[in-house]
Amino acid sequence: MKFVILGKDGPEGAQKRPLYRPAHLQRLEAWAQQGKVILAGPLTDTTGSLIVVEAESLEEVQTFAKEDPYTIHGVFQEITIHPFLQVFPKTNDSP
Repeated sequence: MKFVILGKDGPEGAQKRPLYRPAHLQRLEAWAQQGKVILAGPLTDTTGSLIVVEAESLEEVQTFAKEDPYTIHGVFQEITIHPFLQVFPKTNDSP
């Protein structure tokens, strides 16, 4: 099942982001090696980040987001997670 994680930056997000970026990317890389990260990156309007993942459950994604260095150290002040259905481009699980 796919999920979208939206991380909204806190007031000090821009200053903290470079400090915790290596640890954040290392965590993403670990999930990517398991085939769980579809795409990830910062929003270019500097409001936060978008991460699309594939996971077994919402709880797994919630734990992943909660334990991310950007969340722990206040880069993200708010995280929202949404189930996501990829329609285009078509995949094996597309309707």
